[in-house]
Amino acid sequence: MPEKVITAATLEQIVKETVKTLEESREAIYNIAETARQEEARLRQELDEVRREFSEAAARVDRLEIEEKKARNRLMEVSRDFSSYGEKEMQAAYERAREYQVQLGLWRERESQLRLRRDRLESTLKNQQEMVRRAEELVRNVGAALALLTGELARVGDHLEELEQRHLVGLKILQAQEEERRRLAREIHDGPAQAMAGIAFKAELCTRLADIKSGNLKNELLALGNLARDTLAEIRKIIFSLRPMMLDDLGLVPALYRFAGEYLEKYGLDVELIIIGNEERLDKALEIGIFRLIQEALNNVWKHAGVTEARVKVEFRPEKITLSIKDEGCGFDPAAARGSGYGLAGMQERVKLLGGKLAIKTAPGRGTEVEIVIPRQQGGGWGF
Repeated sequence: MPEKVITAATLEQIVKETVKTLEESREAIYNIAETARQEEARLRQELDEVRREFSEAAARVDRLEIEEKKARNRLMEVSRDFSSYGEKEMQAAYERAREYQVQLGLWRERESQLRLRRDRLESTLKNQQEMVRRAEELVRNVGAALALLTGELARVGDHLEELEQRHLVGLKILQAQEEERRRLAREIHDGPAQAMAGIAFKAELCTRLADIKSGNLKNELLALGNLARDTLAEIRKIIFSLRPMMLDDLGLVPALYRFAGEYLEKYGLDVELIIIGNEERLDKALEIGIFRLIQEALNNVWKHAGVTEARVKVEFRPEKITLSIKDEGCGFDPAAARGSGYGLAGMQERVKLLGGKLAIKTAPGRGTEVEIVIPRQQGGGWGF
């Protein structure tokens, strides 16, 4: 079948629409950069407050250590000379020493937790500063891209150059979407997740206090601590679904194994993962694109196929990566499925941006297999 020829007029229209889209999005990009700067300022303020609380807690621990030592010496003095002190004085010395021990233990725990929180905030602030730098760089790149595209309108007749520019802009947009997922994941991790950890810590402190007076309060607070820890675990699952950090740290294959395990736990879909060829790290943009394609295909299996098992095959070849996502479910009519919520259009667009091809083999009652072939683009073709 002959390939469709793209005319200069079509290329010019593509460039104009791209410029229009970037101009309309420029304000939003500026807002993202400003939000990143505001978040950096908030983190600085929170870190300063935590540092202040840590200094106060450390000073309180020092004072309590002195008082606790005095109370222990007094108790030893009363215990050695029982004949010179009454039972009431001995009881008072014991209770005072016990009170200082409890207070000292609580404040030492608070000092330790504040130290941990301070260290985490310092690390988070460092990451946020890097995010601000990247956001400002993105703003500059958008301005440069607008200037470049506007200036090139007069030379739109150069088909190959313009097509390459469109391809790069599409990849930039894809990367921007993934960076937004990364930002959301960090915000949830450093916000609600930290808050839940604080709830669990406070519940444990209250439980220790409850040991002194006893009662039903201890059981209620233990339940609160368990609930907070469960909530923290759920938030971490959300973080993984937004941006699997393992994808950045270890690569595509470990992230897929982790995703398959969590999919079974959450949805009851048993995913058989088959890896063929030499496992190796790919360019980040390529790893992200492959992961999202498999994720969307498995979401379709879970939502529409009516099965509890699926198979994912990833084959590493020298020039390309081939994917196969197969189920033995109810299948569907591809023509009738357009626009019906299967997410096929989004998958097609992502595959196109990666320079690959997608094919779907299915029919009602005969299961479904999604086959994707993506070029390796060796020599830096995926770099940003």
